[in-house]
Amino acid sequence: MAGRLTLNKQDLIALANTRMPFGKYQGRVLIDLPEEYLLWFARKEVFPAGHLGELMQLALAIKIEGLQGLVDPLRKTTGY
Repeated sequence: MAGRLTLNKQDLIALANTRMPFGKYQGRVLIDLPEEYLLWFARKEVFPAGHLGELMQLALAIKIEGLQGLVDPLRKTTGY
């Protein structure tokens, strides 16, 4: 993962509620993407450009460090 990732509340909320817009896991909330899927992007160095790619990299870092519990309470309880 290139660059330095930072944790901020807005990004954690986005991880808990933004759905993957394409691919095999289209529609799945970003923090729920399988670690193996995120690692594939990292190995190939093909994370999407922009905020989506940054959030996917952050999701991977959170999963690797076992910090998913930080994100779970931020999930929206309605509309999903």
